[in-house]
Amino acid sequence: MPVNCGFRVLREIVTKRFPSSKAVLVKYRDEDGDLVTVTNTAELRLAELNVDKEKKEGDDSSRSEKLAVLRLHIVEVSPEQEPEMPEEEEVEEKTSAEDEGLVKGDESLSHSSIGDDATSQQEEGPSKEKDEKKGCDHAECKEVEIDDWLYDFAQLFRQQVGIDPDAHLDLHELGMELCSEALEESVTSEEAQSLFEMAAAKFQEVAALAFFNWGNVHMCAARKKIPLDESSSKETMAAQLRVAYDWVRERYALAGDKYAEALKIKPDFYEGLLALGQQHFETAKLHWSFALASKIDLKSWDYSETIRLFDSAEEKMKSATDMWEKVEEQRIIELKDPDLSKKEELLRKRKKQGVGADGHGELSAEEAAEQANVMRSQIHLFWGNMHFERSQVEFKLGFGDWKKHLDAAVERFKLAGAPEADISTVLKNHASNEGGTSMECDEKKVTGLSNGTSEPNAKGEDEHASEK
Repeated sequence: MPVNCGFRVLREIVTKRFPSSKAVLVKYRDEDGDLVTVTNTAELRLAELNVDKEKKEGDDSSRSEKLAVLRLHIVEVSPEQEPEMPEEEEVEEKTSAEDEGLVKGDESLSHSSIGDDATSQQEEGPSKEKDEKKGCDHAECKEVEIDDWLYDFAQLFRQQVGIDPDAHLDLHELGMELCSEALEESVTSEEAQSLFEMAAAKFQEVAALAFFNWGNVHMCAARKKIPLDESSSKETMAAQLRVAYDWVRERYALAGDKYAEALKIKPDFYEGLLALGQQHFETAKLHWSFALASKIDLKSWDYSETIRLFDSAEEKMKSATDMWEKVEEQRIIELKDPDLSKKEELLRKRKKQGVGADGHGELSAEEAAEQANVMRSQIHLFWGNMHFERSQVEFKLGFGDWKKHLDAAVERFKLAGAPEADISTVLKNHASNEGGTSMECDEKKVTGLSNGTSEPNAKGEDEHASEK
């Protein structure tokens, strides 16, 4: 639509764009995310100001290069629901051209006086602003500090956990666009239904992703080290060790609950299943390290819960891997399909605007394949770590088949692309060798095989309970 156009002109444009719609409502999304109906030119100006405000607030972020665009939502309604054109709108627009000419003439006559006033105001302006800002406790003044804190936390969270905190916003926007496409009368009933299904899937993924990220926060919190006072008595040390163990175990339990909630919402959410398997693996290691730190007799120690957690972690890892492989196969088929679906057309439109489905542009077939290879290597690496740690536990407990897990770990490390020299170093540090080191050192060696890539929450939590 033209810049600074009136509401009547906007209605005419909408009528030409959707000739089959008898009555429509023009809406925009305000800063709270609510759809607000535009009924006159003043409200249209308010919608434009809302976009300008959001653009200014986003200039400090890395997304400041985006062009501010006013997005209007057209909703078809019954004729009686459509608001009538206000009479003052017609009178106002008829006289707008005449007023514009008069204003231009007045402006040319008053340039000198305005310039003088502006000079004096510029001299007084900075000092007044500084005085007003000093000691200001308004929420507007504090908003920048809060936004900076949130932005810094988002960057830290992204680095530590390996996820994008803005991803759910992009999925939500894509779901809204799919719904808008389906609401157009030009789309047939069958096509609209498929768009609604895709939109529902996106919103479902948003909800699952929220619980997934919530669980990751608890896993990150569990990495906190709780130092123990070496000068304390044996009884005090044991009490401190128990407190540290209970605290980390509680964080793991909270994370597991959130991952389980994510899977309830989206059963085929393989990221949630991978995370739940990792949570079981970390909990098993925590039980084992607490037993070692407590210096209990391993012959009388009840290891059933630890072995059960190892079994559960491996089972979930296998299920999640199979699920992910199927998703990748389907994605490859869609990328090779010459016939674009409605979703692909929408993604292409979004790419022209500089935004892809994930907020960073649509991936090509080659980029998608490379991303899949990286993910596959990380899965093999994590799976190898699981087998390696379990082989050490079973060796210390005197199990006869501990070596099969060690052999499986070596196979996974090779599939992950780990150098032979690094694999040999890890094997030398295994508990079965006389020069073997502790589990903590072993895992640091194993996670180092990823050549700079990090798996979420891969670092063991046994050090929390056993640090002395």
